[in-house]
Amino acid sequence: MDGGVRTGTDVLTALALGADAVLLGRPVLWALAAGGAEAAQACVAEVVSDLAHVMALAGAASIAEVSGDLVHAAVARP
Repeated sequence: MDGGVRTGTDVLTALALGADAVLLGRPVLWALAAGGAEAAQACVAEVVSDLAHVMALAGAASIAEVSGDLVHAAVARP
């Protein structure tokens, strides 16, 4: 999946919907333009950290445990 991915929640949602990969295009390019390679690495590290956080909140210890149930539960809430 590529497009509109900015946070770990976006990555988790894409994976839960069946994505095999998630690309971070613009955020990394913006960071690269603003602060060079170190800023781009920090951007990716921040998204990875955020993904680990939202996975923990969702009760998924690994990517293999991410399933479509996570998305359906969120959509079904009023």
